[in-house]
Amino acid sequence: MDPALIGLACDLATGIAFLVGGTFLLIGTFGLIRLPDVWARFHAAGVIDTIGAELILIGMMFQTGLTQTTLKLALIGLFLFVTGPTATHAVANAAFVAGIRPQRLTRNEAEAVLGDDTPEGMKA
Repeated sequence: MDPALIGLACDLATGIAFLVGGTFLLIGTFGLIRLPDVWARFHAAGVIDTIGAELILIGMMFQTGLTQTTLKLALIGLFLFVTGPTATHAVANAAFVAGIRPQRLTRNEAEAVLGDDTPEGMKA
C-alpha cells in the first residue's frame, strides 16, 4: 500500500477517535452539571468519562504507530479502565454509608444494607 494512504487512514482514525472521545467527555461534563442527584452524577463520571478517556488514548496510539510509546499509552489506558470505575464505586459506597440517598428512593433500603441484624418481618 501507499505510505501516504496509510498516513491518511491513521489521521482519519485519530480524528474520529478524538472527536468521539471528546463528545463523550463533553456529555459527561454536562451530566455532572445537569443530573439531579449525586448517584446520577456518579454514573456520568464513572462510565462516560472512562469511555472518553479511552478513546482519546486510542487516538494517540494511532498517531504514535507501533512504538514503545504505544505500549505506554496502552498501559495508561488499562490503568484508567480499572481505576476509574473502582474509584467511582468507592466514593459511591462512602456516600451511601454517610447517609446520602437518591432523591427518588421509594423505600428505605439502608437498614438491611448497613448491617441491621433484625429480620425484615420482625421490625416494628
